[in-house]
Amino acid sequence: MTDENEKILQRIAYLRSEINRHNYQYYVLNSPVISDAEWDRLYRELKELETAHPDLVTSGSPTQQSTYQISEKFSKVNHPAPILSLSNALAPEELTAWYERIARLDERVCTADFVTEPKFDGLSVVLHYRNGIFFMGATRGNGEVGEDITNNLRTIKTIPLRIPVDPDGPEAPAYLAVRGEVYIRLSEFEALNKRQIENGERTYVNPRNTASGALRQLDPAITADRPLEISVYNIVAAQGSVPATQWETLQFLKALGFPVTNLNRLCPHLDAVFSEYEAWQERRDKIDFEVDGMVVKINDLRLAADLGVVGRDPRGAIAYKFPAREVTTRLCDIGVNVGRTGVLTPYAILDPVEVGGVIVKQATLHNFDFIAERDIRIHDRVMVKRAGDVIPYIIGPITEVREGSEMPYVPPSVCPSCGQPVEHLEEEVAWYCVNAACPAQLVRNLEHFVSRSAMDIVGMGIKIVELLADKGLVKDVADLYTLRYEDLENLEGFGKKKIDNLLTAIAESKNRPLSRLINALGIRGIGEVTAVDLAKTYGDLDALRTASFSQLLSVEGVGPNTAQAVVDWFARPANQQLLDKLRSNGVWPQMTEAMAVKNVKFLPLQDLTFVVTGTLPDYSRDGIKEFIQQNGGKVVGSVSRNTSYVVAGENPGSKLDKAGELGVPVIDQGGLLALIKQNR
Repeated sequence: MTDENEKILQRIAYLRSEINRHNYQYYVLNSPVISDAEWDRLYRELKELETAHPDLVTSGSPTQQSTYQISEKFSKVNHPAPILSLSNALAPEELTAWYERIARLDERVCTADFVTEPKFDGLSVVLHYRNGIFFMGATRGNGEVGEDITNNLRTIKTIPLRIPVDPDGPEAPAYLAVRGEVYIRLSEFEALNKRQIENGERTYVNPRNTASGALRQLDPAITADRPLEISVYNIVAAQGSVPATQWETLQFLKALGFPVTNLNRLCPHLDAVFSEYEAWQERRDKIDFEVDGMVVKINDLRLAADLGVVGRDPRGAIAYKFPAREVTTRLCDIGVNVGRTGVLTPYAILDPVEVGGVIVKQATLHNFDFIAERDIRIHDRVMVKRAGDVIPYIIGPITEVREGSEMPYVPPSVCPSCGQPVEHLEEEVAWYCVNAACPAQLVRNLEHFVSRSAMDIVGMGIKIVELLADKGLVKDVADLYTLRYEDLENLEGFGKKKIDNLLTAIAESKNRPLSRLINALGIRGIGEVTAVDLAKTYGDLDALRTASFSQLLSVEGVGPNTAQAVVDWFARPANQQLLDKLRSNGVWPQMTEAMAVKNVKFLPLQDLTFVVTGTLPDYSRDGIKEFIQQNGGKVVGSVSRNTSYVVAGENPGSKLDKAGELGVPVIDQGGLLALIKQNR
C-alpha cells in the first residue's frame, strides 16, 4: 500500500469516527459541540473520498446509514413508508446539477413546476390519524423506525387532535400519516432562556436542540412547559383520496386544520426557484423561526415517486442550504471597548472562523452580565452566530468539551483607555468610565459640550471636533478655550473668516448660564431639565462639586442613581482638574443670590412642567425650552399626569393625543405668553 493510500485510509477512518461522535452528541444527547455547517463539511468530505474510492466504502460508514440513534427510553414505531432525508445543494451550480441529473433520467422534469418550502431547523415527526383522531406520533428515527412520543406531542397546542378542525372542511381519509417539523420561535426561545437565567438554571444553546430535547422527555409535563410549535408539509401514507401534487397537498393539509406555513411558493420553472432563493435572503432576517435552507420539490408527486431514491435521499427533492450562520470556534480572549458615552463593552477575540461567507475574528459579547449569566470563559469553545449584516455575536459556551484550562472572566476595575476606576451600580447592566478626559470618549465629550443644548458653540460641528481631536489640539473640553489663530490656520478648509468666527463663538460661550455648563459636562443622568434644577439649588460649581449624596437626593428630579453619578463624577481627580482648567480659562458661570431668589420664588412659570410638540411660529425647539426655563418652568420630553401644560404648534405629534387621553391642558404659543403675563 502506498503512503498516499495509507493517508486516505486514515482520513476516512478519522472522518467516520468524528461523524459518529457528533451524531451521538446531536441526536442522543441533544447537546452538539459543533455547528450544522461543520458537520456538513465533515460529511461531504467523507462522501467525496468514498465516491473517489468506492472500494473503501463499508456498510458501517455514516454515509450508508441513518445518523439518528433511537433511544431505548421509548417504544419503537415502524413508519408506514420511509421517512427520507434530503441531499444538499450549497451553491447555484449544485442546484443546477441536481436539475440536470433528474432531467436526464426523465424528460418530464423539463416541463415540471416546483414547490419551495422553508427548511425548518427543528425535529421531524410523523403524526398518525385514524377516522380523524390523532392516536400516535413518532420521531423520524432512522427513517424506518422512530420513537413513540405520542404523549409529548399531545401537549403541542398547534397539533390538531381531531381532523378536520372545521366541520365544513374536507373529509379526512380513514387513515392518514403526515410529516411535520417541530420548532421553537426565536422570540419564545429568548424568553425561555431569560426565565432560565432568572431561575438560576442553565440556558439553552439553540432552538432546534431545545425542541428535540423537549420532545424526547419521559415526563410530558416538561414538554408542555416548552413553547413548541409544528409546521406540517407532507402526507406519508393515507387510506383514501389525496392530492396528486405537492402544492395541492399543502392546501389540503391546511384545509384539514394542520398548521402549514404561508411561506411555501409554487414556482413554474427553475429560474423562479432561484428568484425565490434570493427573496429568502431578505426574508430570513424578518421571520421568527430558524430556517437553514429552502426545500425544492418536484410538484408532480407521481413524477417525484418515479424518479426514485438514491441512497437515503429522494431524487425529486433537494435542500438548497443557506450560508451557515452558526459555527463553533475557540474563544482566545475577551477585550473591552470604551464607547463614546463611557460604556465599557466586552467583545470576543476568536480563532478565525467562516460564518455566512465572512471570516470572523471578533464577536459581540453584549455586556458583562451576559458573560456571567452564560458562564463564558476564556479558552471555551463557543457557538458564534451571524445573521445577515448583523455583527457576529456569541450564543454561549459548549461546556461539554471543557478541558480544565478555561478561565472565568473578571470585568476590569479600571478603564482600559485611561486607567481610571470604572463605575458599576448593582441596578444597572452597564459599566462606565466617568473620566471626562478619557481619550476613548474625547470626541463624544467634545461633541456634546459644543452642542446647542450645552455651550452652543456656533459653527463647531462634528467634523471640526473630530479634526481638533485627531490633530491633538484639544485633549479635553477645557482646551477649546486655549485655541489660538495660529493653531487653526494650517488646517484644511480653515480660512481667516472661518477661524475668526469660530474663536468668537468659543469666547461667547463663556457667557452661557450655569445650567448649560452643568449639562455640557456630560455627567451621566444629567440632562437639560436636571441641570437647571441643580443650577437653581447650588448657584455655582464650587457648591455642586462638594454636594453630598443625601443633599443631592433632596433636589427635585434627582434619584439615587443620578445622585451617585454626580458624586462619582466630581470625586474623580481628572474631572477636578478639568474644572480647574475651565475656571482658569474664564468658564465659570454663577447665579447671583438675587437671581437664585428670583428663580425660586417669583418667576411666572415656577413649579409648572411643560411638554412642547409641533412647530411654534416665533421659537425654535431649543428656543422655547430656554424661554420656559428662564421663566421658571421645566420642560420634559413626555406627557404624564404630572404635566402642567402641553404647548402645541403646527403639526403636533402623538404627544397631543396623549394629552387628550390624560386630560392635560393644551395651549399654543399665545396661551403660553398669556399664562406668563397672568402670573406676573
